[in-house]
Amino acid sequence: MKSLVAFDLDGTLAQSKQPLSTEMSAALASLLSVVDVAVISGGDWPQFEKQVASRLPNDSPIERLWLMPTTGTKLYRFIDAAWRPIYAELFDEGERAAILSAFDDALSYTGLSEEQIWGERIEDRGSQITFSGLGQAAPLKEKEAWDPDRKKRTALQTRLRRALPDLSINLGGTTSIDVTRAGVDKGYGLKRLSNESMIELDDMLFIGDAIYPGGNDYPAAEIGLDTVKVHNIGETTAAIAAIVACLRERANHHD
Repeated sequence: MKSLVAFDLDGTLAQSKQPLSTEMSAALASLLSVVDVAVISGGDWPQFEKQVASRLPNDSPIERLWLMPTTGTKLYRFIDAAWRPIYAELFDEGERAAILSAFDDALSYTGLSEEQIWGERIEDRGSQITFSGLGQAAPLKEKEAWDPDRKKRTALQTRLRRALPDLSINLGGTTSIDVTRAGVDKGYGLKRLSNESMIELDDMLFIGDAIYPGGNDYPAAEIGLDTVKVHNIGETTAAIAAIVACLRERANHHD
């Protein structure tokens, strides 16, 4: 029986950068009543707070929730009535400068430097630098139409990997690319979660919409976790309902 269910965020639990729906908030609260829950994604803590932490019902057992911004290079827990950082692994200035320079080159090389954008395209999240193809504030409709086959970002990813061979570069969300230290991906974050929570990887289940080679959820499968690939948020809600029903039935059976 699984002891923890981990989720990707955008495209899995919520629309890109949007808060959890009321239905999803209730589903997660129900899941928290029977098992620990983790959310791991490329966004930084303010995004997690807006999308997840502030959306859960007041009576949710959120002490069972593990929030892991920036691909698990940060961890937040609810302790003594507040969300508190447990750890953070940050880039140094040299790493940061090299990444920003590589993005300038890659955008020019692929012809993507002249796109219409909404807000900043490159965000420094401390332990991760994230590129958003149309900017941080782009309308969802525009984002969904920009790179549906991932060809634009794959071309950028290839160029970036040549310039930054010692860093981890993965596609994420609808329009984004996440750059972290070498070996830092969701697999790394989930292993770190296992150490922090004392829950074995075999006792975890991961649910995400990008469980395919090159997708930023795929490392969860590569480290051996049982995974469920979803295509939309509705499928996630259905999966949560099935998990809750299964765990409650097993608990009743053991009683």
